[in-house]
Amino acid sequence: MTSVLSLIGREKELFTSDIAKNDSQLMDIVSSSSFLVLGGAGSIGQAVAKEIFKRNPKKLHVVDISENNMVELVRDIRSSFGYIIGDFQTFALDIGSIEYDAFIKADGQYDYVLNLSALKHVRSEKDPYTLMRMIDVNVFNTEKTMKQAAEKGSKKYFCVSTDKAANPVNMMGASKRIMEMFLMRRSADIAISTARFANVAFSDGSLLHGFNQRIQKRQPIVAPRDIKRYFVTPQESGELCLMSCIFGDNRDIFFPKLSESLHLITFADIAVKYLENMGYEPHLCKTEDEARELAKTLPQAGKWPCLFTDSDTTGEKDFEEFFTDNETLDMERFENLGVIKNEALFDPQLVKEFEQTITGLKQDKAWTKDEIVDLFFKMLPEFGHKETGKYLDSKM
Repeated sequence: MTSVLSLIGREKELFTSDIAKNDSQLMDIVSSSSFLVLGGAGSIGQAVAKEIFKRNPKKLHVVDISENNMVELVRDIRSSFGYIIGDFQTFALDIGSIEYDAFIKADGQYDYVLNLSALKHVRSEKDPYTLMRMIDVNVFNTEKTMKQAAEKGSKKYFCVSTDKAANPVNMMGASKRIMEMFLMRRSADIAISTARFANVAFSDGSLLHGFNQRIQKRQPIVAPRDIKRYFVTPQESGELCLMSCIFGDNRDIFFPKLSESLHLITFADIAVKYLENMGYEPHLCKTEDEARELAKTLPQAGKWPCLFTDSDTTGEKDFEEFFTDNETLDMERFENLGVIKNEALFDPQLVKEFEQTITGLKQDKAWTKDEIVDLFFKMLPEFGHKETGKYLDSKM
C-alpha cells in the first residue's frame, strides 16, 4: 500500500478515519447479511469482495465472466484471510446470459447486490460493435440485474459509476451517466446507491498496470503529459463502494472529497516516480522508433526510455471532476467522503426511447457509431464528445 501511495503522490490512505468511525456498524451489518458481487473478479470487484469477506458475511457469492481472475480472487482471499463460517462461492458466469438467469432463479436471495462489472476504457468507443457491447454491459446488464434484485426482495442495489459521468466527454462516461438515469428510474422499486471515483491505481488494463507489463517485456514507458487524473488505491476503491452500499440512502452517489491527500497528478509524473522507484532514470525520447530502439540497450545502464506526449485521441478529458454545479451535495456526514443527494429526476420517455432504439438496432444486427453518438447527444444535450478520428489503439 505504501509504495502505491507514494507513486500517486500521497502519504496516507483516504478513508481510514471514516472506516474506523463506522467499522463496528459495518461489521454488524455485513456479518448478518448476504451479498452478491457482480463483476467481482475485476480490480474493483476483487477489492469489494475482500472488504466484505474480511467482515464475515452470512453469504458471499461472486460472479464474473473471467474464470482466470476468479481463480486469483479465491487464492488471494484464502492467502490473506483464510475461511469464514458463511457461504462463500464463486461462479464464472456472464451476467447477460441465460445461465446467470437460471442461477438467480435457483436462489437469488441476497440482502445486498453490488454490480462492479463495466467496460471502462475510452478505447471501447473506437468501433460500433465494441461500443454496443459497452452499452449492454454498462446500461442494460445493470437494468436487468436491478430488476432481478427488486423482484427477489433485496434491500439494496449498488452499482459503480465513474468520475467520467460528471460532464462526460467520452462515450464510456456518457454510458455511465445514462446508467445513472436507469438507476433513478428503478429507485422506485429498490433502494439504490452508487459511487463516482477516480482511476484505481494499477488496476487491470490501466495505463499504470501497463507500466508493469512494459518493464517485464523491456519495452518503453509511454504516457500523456497533459492528462491529469485523481487516483485511489484498490483497497480504497473497495472501501468506497462498501460504504456507499451499506450507508448510502436511496439514490445517493458517494465520491472522495478533494483534499491535500487527493489531488490531480499527470500520468507522466507517475511514470517518473514509478521508474525511480524501480531504480531507473527516465530517459526522454522524441519518437516511438527512438524509444523502441533504446529499450534494447538503456536498461543495462540503469535508464529507461520514455515517450511523453500530448493527448490527441478521441474521448480524453484533461482533468476529472466528481460532481456538477447543479447537483446537491452533503459534505458533512463523512470526513473524507462526499455525497450527492438525488431526487428521482429523469425523463421516463427519454429513457424508454433509449431502450427501444438500442433494442431495435440490435434486432436488425446493423448500426453505425454515428447513430449511437446521435442517440447519446439526445439523452445528454450537454455531452462534450468530440471526434478526432484518432484512438488509443493507434498509439504505442
